[in-house]
Amino acid sequence: MLKKKICMVGQFGVGKTSLVRRFVDSIFSDDYISSIGVKIDRKDVTVGTTAVTLMLWDLAGEDDLKQLNVAHLRRAAGYILVADGCRATTFEKVIELQGRIEQMLGPLPFVIVLNKSDLRDAWEIEKTDSEERGWSTYETSAKDGTGVEEMFHSFAEKLMNNGASNEDSIE
Repeated sequence: MLKKKICMVGQFGVGKTSLVRRFVDSIFSDDYISSIGVKIDRKDVTVGTTAVTLMLWDLAGEDDLKQLNVAHLRRAAGYILVADGCRATTFEKVIELQGRIEQMLGPLPFVIVLNKSDLRDAWEIEKTDSEERGWSTYETSAKDGTGVEEMFHSFAEKLMNNGASNEDSIE
């Protein structure tokens, strides 16, 4: 079975941990607990006829770009940049983080997630803000589950279809 390392990146409080918990365990909690360091979860999925284990590295929130530990991203097949749809500043940080990661590690597959679609009336970000850059963008809600499964499965397909090979698989 192939194993693909995927890193969850974004500021504190955007919902990275909640998205992983919704995808892996089908649960959501309103209790906010800030991630410290890295938490690793896994989930087996099937892409076409290939069984793949997604190793989801939930990186601690990054409010300061200097804090991003690029070493955590090494050997990743790709990464998921998460922004809180209700806070435009989190999308600005996603743009900065994407540029920094690409500068440090070169081009890796990634997607943008605009989380908290259950609070759509309070959003400060539009999907087109990301799509205009040519970025694959998903709207999700870790709270009610909207778009979460689809986003992770689509990203797994993207990794497998973009020539992702055993080179970016982890053992």
